[in-house]
Amino acid sequence: MLVLLHEISFSIPLDEALGKVLFESLPFTLGVALANQVLNGDRGGYGNRRRHTSEINATLSDVGATLIGAAVIALNIAPTDEVVMLASAFSGGRLLAIIAASLIISYGIVFQSGFADQQKRMQQQGIFQRPMSETLASYLVSLAAAAFMLWFFNSLVLTIPGLCGCDTR
Repeated sequence: MLVLLHEISFSIPLDEALGKVLFESLPFTLGVALANQVLNGDRGGYGNRRRHTSEINATLSDVGATLIGAAVIALNIAPTDEVVMLASAFSGGRLLAIIAASLIISYGIVFQSGFADQQKRMQQQGIFQRPMSETLASYLVSLAAAAFMLWFFNSLVLTIPGLCGCDTR
């Protein structure tokens, strides 16, 4: 992602590139450790409860874990101007490529990386328990959490064309 965001290129020194990768990896490492604690154990997909209740509980657990991960990852940049600077520096096509790459990376991390207890996790019930639907749902929940954090730190600019000609912060 740092390459797609033009934060790492062949023109910067190796030690600087490595430093950026390590610095940006820290929130992900903390997020994985936190997710392992939250997701450890029975998440509502087993037992004698009704199937509908189990699916709702499992789905809410997934949404909760997604929100925790989004907060851990985004809080280190949400209060900065970095998000606005990055978003305004790229064209719509480039931003769509970044979205596609992040979806592919997310899918790979969650469903192809072979985490411990992967088989147990795949047996869980929930509304979005298929890899593609879970990836998309988690992405949308994370996007909503990021928008909320940007709004909270007064960095979200919403314009409604033709309504008032102004932006709301």
